[in-house]
Amino acid sequence: MQAQPLIAVSDVEASSRWYQVVLGARSGHGGKDYEQLMFGEHMILQLHRWEAHGHAHMGNPEARPYGNGVLLWFHTEDFDEAVERAASISATVLDGPRENTNASHREIWLRDLDGYVVVIAGPYGDVGM
Repeated sequence: MQAQPLIAVSDVEASSRWYQVVLGARSGHGGKDYEQLMFGEHMILQLHRWEAHGHAHMGNPEARPYGNGVLLWFHTEDFDEAVERAASISATVLDGPRENTNASHREIWLRDLDGYVVVIAGPYGDVGM
């Protein structure tokens, strides 16, 4: 089994560009209504335009904040590069970069274009315990 998270966004193409830069991902589908973001050969995130395709269980685009209680958490081996990529597009930083001594790694907490919280975490053990 493999997770394939999907989030509803207002502008799929803008969100795709944001995630591609921040995550170092690539487009696997492309389009105004739907996108698959790929890292290597693995799909890591799906983006879906709120109004597209009439999905009954997508949620309410007027109810904010989106993803309340859900964190989109990504692990990377190139934490410093991910921080630089986020800075290059002036991504909104909520916290960090900082050391999480409980997990023995570094993290940066971001807010994406639609308000979802995105966490990028470095490898476990990259900081002293």
